[in-house]
Amino acid sequence: MALSDAILTRLLSLHPKIIDLSLGRTERLLAKLGHPERKLPPVIHVAGTNGKGSTVAYLRHIMEAAGLSVHAYTSPHLVRFHERIRVAGALISEADLTALLEECEAANGGEPITFFEITTAAAFLAFSRTPADYLILEVGLGGRLDATNVIDRPALSVITTIDYDHQQFLGDTLGLIAHEKAGILKRGCPAIVGVQPDEALAEIVRVGERVRAELRIAGQDWQAYEQHGRLVFQDEDGLLDLPMPQLRGRHQIDNAGNAIAAIRRLDHPRIAERHIAEGLKATAWPARMQRLGPGALSGLVPSEAELWLDGGHNPSAGRVLAQAFSELNDRHSRPLVLVWGMLNTKDAGSFIGCFAGVASRVVTITIPDEENALAAETLAEAARAHGLAAETATSLEAALRQASSTVPAPRILICGSLYLAGRVLAAHGNEEMSKVSGAGRR
Repeated sequence: MALSDAILTRLLSLHPKIIDLSLGRTERLLAKLGHPERKLPPVIHVAGTNGKGSTVAYLRHIMEAAGLSVHAYTSPHLVRFHERIRVAGALISEADLTALLEECEAANGGEPITFFEITTAAAFLAFSRTPADYLILEVGLGGRLDATNVIDRPALSVITTIDYDHQQFLGDTLGLIAHEKAGILKRGCPAIVGVQPDEALAEIVRVGERVRAELRIAGQDWQAYEQHGRLVFQDEDGLLDLPMPQLRGRHQIDNAGNAIAAIRRLDHPRIAERHIAEGLKATAWPARMQRLGPGALSGLVPSEAELWLDGGHNPSAGRVLAQAFSELNDRHSRPLVLVWGMLNTKDAGSFIGCFAGVASRVVTITIPDEENALAAETLAEAARAHGLAAETATSLEAALRQASSTVPAPRILICGSLYLAGRVLAAHGNEEMSKVSGAGRR
């Protein structure tokens, strides 16, 4: 076990709950650490339900294409905790991470604090000690009471598409969820608002007006769309004719649009249109409609089959995935088989129902070593309730072998959870996973 894993495991014991939304504990620890959150480069703060990670990735790649130095903070991690903290373009080293965690643990002095709060403080320390042009900061959960929301005046806020997720913490209506997400808007600071359901947009606008934030709203102040195989972005400053994003799926046009709108609002003199184009072509983000190349899992499926991975786990993710694979089938027809695992904190029926008429079979698994994993048989029953042929498997490897029996050679999509996605990436790359489960430690 890496030393950082041992410390991270200890930190889990500092609070009885994994998630307890509050700012007080984070503010207390940051004060003891000398307020690193006040010594950061200009911050781009990103909240939303879907597309946060992709938007962060587009922003980072565009800025780096222009030669800028960029910090980035994301969550959750998939395989190793180090994925969360990117310092001036490079993942944090084991030595630096270990030292920062020990420093935060000592400063905290055993006081109650959640895992995400104390590790966010460690990230702020890292970012405050290394110069960079920007910090792209992704919210962990919600916004208003998220540990990242201690930044008084971000250079820019971004709110990506809002949908139902984490209702037990954020509320059971889109208006309530949007209220929590819009909590990152700061008085007098500009913000980019991505494509939204009407109820969510109304609440974001209401909060924005209250704090007098300058909002640039998708569909009103800017738009991004595909035309003749190109991405067209248009705002009051003109039209950009750009290549389509490297990331797959029609929803990535919206995510790329968020990033481009943010870049245009920042108006950094070193970022030109060619850098935006280069960034779109270079952006990669694991477990987002990712087609898996050669690796350990490839030998479990026919050479003619396709193996895909996505960590989406809420109804809107199900909708965009089903649409994307339906369109893929229109271009190159082959049966779609899902290998599906999910947590009991998610709406399994609403997710799998999106694939009715799209997937030919579903093979369900119980995500291993996860106490909140739904049983494979429970998932199979949910799939059958939506008219899908479903069967259970005892493991990921068994599920892939079962899925491979489909004729002709299928398109296999492993989906339903970031917990599962991390295990897939580790197994496929013969990597050792962090001992601290990534997807739940927000």
